[in-house]
Amino acid sequence: MAVTLNHTGFIVNDLDKGIEFYRDALGLELDRTADSSSPGLSSIVGYDNAHIRAAFLVGADGHTLELIQYINPPGAARSSDELRERAIVGAAHLAFLVEDVDAVYKRLLAAGGHELNPPVVPRPGVKVCYLQDPDGNWIEIMQHDVHNASPFRIRQNTG
Repeated sequence: MAVTLNHTGFIVNDLDKGIEFYRDALGLELDRTADSSSPGLSSIVGYDNAHIRAAFLVGADGHTLELIQYINPPGAARSSDELRERAIVGAAHLAFLVEDVDAVYKRLLAAGGHELNPPVVPRPGVKVCYLQDPDGNWIEIMQHDVHNASPFRIRQNTG
């Protein structure tokens, strides 16, 4: 049985600010937004009377990032001692290939991203760094010369 990645979800405090970060600063394309509060949603997320706002942003490879703002119950921040921890069990990250990691890194920090390390070259042809979005979700941005020499574009029909 073939398994295909469908999307990645991040919880955000403010959906509009999340869209600005991932669309305007990183460069993903906003596909659609949604407002949902139904018994089906409550069953999926495990909260009675759940209500969320969501945005679906797409990369050139077709992978979708779903940003979710909980309205009911209201989203809660992680404890401050865990917020910037990388080696905490359950910490995850989403990696993005970009053409110019230094330029994207500067835009993301200016848009409210939280620095972990500046871009470094771990091996020839690769430049990479980690940072957090304004809500503490970990992302990796990578410039890869082989990919940049032959980029691709895929769009998945999710209709």
